[in-house]
Amino acid sequence: MIQDIFPHKFDNSFHIRAPKEDDFALSYSKEGALLKICDGEPQLPTFADFGPGYAAEAEYLFSIDEKGYFLVRTVPELGERFAFFPLSYFRTMECGWQAFAGITGSQLWRWENSRQYCGRCGAKTVPGTTERSRCCPSCGQVEYPKICPAVIVAVTDGDKLLMVRNVRSTASRYVLIAGYVEFGETFEETVRREVLEEVGLHIKNIRYYKNQPWSFSDTLMIGCTAELDGSPETTLQETEIAEARWFRREEIPDTSSLISIGSEMIENFRNGK
Repeated sequence: MIQDIFPHKFDNSFHIRAPKEDDFALSYSKEGALLKICDGEPQLPTFADFGPGYAAEAEYLFSIDEKGYFLVRTVPELGERFAFFPLSYFRTMECGWQAFAGITGSQLWRWENSRQYCGRCGAKTVPGTTERSRCCPSCGQVEYPKICPAVIVAVTDGDKLLMVRNVRSTASRYVLIAGYVEFGETFEETVRREVLEEVGLHIKNIRYYKNQPWSFSDTLMIGCTAELDGSPETTLQETEIAEARWFRREEIPDTSSLISIGSEMIENFRNGK
């Protein structure tokens, strides 16, 4: 999965420090992430690429191994060697640990952009000095990075796996049922509710699989498995689901990319794990 970057080590400890020339400069806009083109391959730029003047405003985010990753809010104009790439590029970027860094930085950038003013009193917020936060100097409100818990579930009926096509998806591929956790719910209750709402099925034997930070949507994905309990006939929530289908193992196409927990769960079922 995208966060599995071993032997590289991710460290999100909070620090206030200045960047070095070989630290990475993360810059984003509505167009995506600013990347440097090197030998035809887009890469994350360093402060050596940006030149003097940008280090003073840079905000430390995290490190991977000994290299720091900093947010640079003022997007520099750097010529033809640089271009904005949509954040979806990080799904296929060859250097996996840099892809994880790039998409993780975008999550913090979106959060900071949306918390420039206090939601309680409207005053301008400032960065926290002891932890990753945005603080209101007027009323004391403190905001932390946005992380939305969501479940994703592999529902099975013997040697068949339930997958769906979402109404809003631009791709024609099938995926597992997923949805956000609502207030007052356990993960298990969310799994039951989402399956019943989206395809009208009852399930049993819900088991935790693993979890994954998914910065593309500011989400912490909680993976679960479950078994069908009753009729396999589906009733679609037409505002959400375009199609639901039971797949036998041999009918599931090979998943070439395993950066998401959903892809890994599908591939595990396909291989009889």
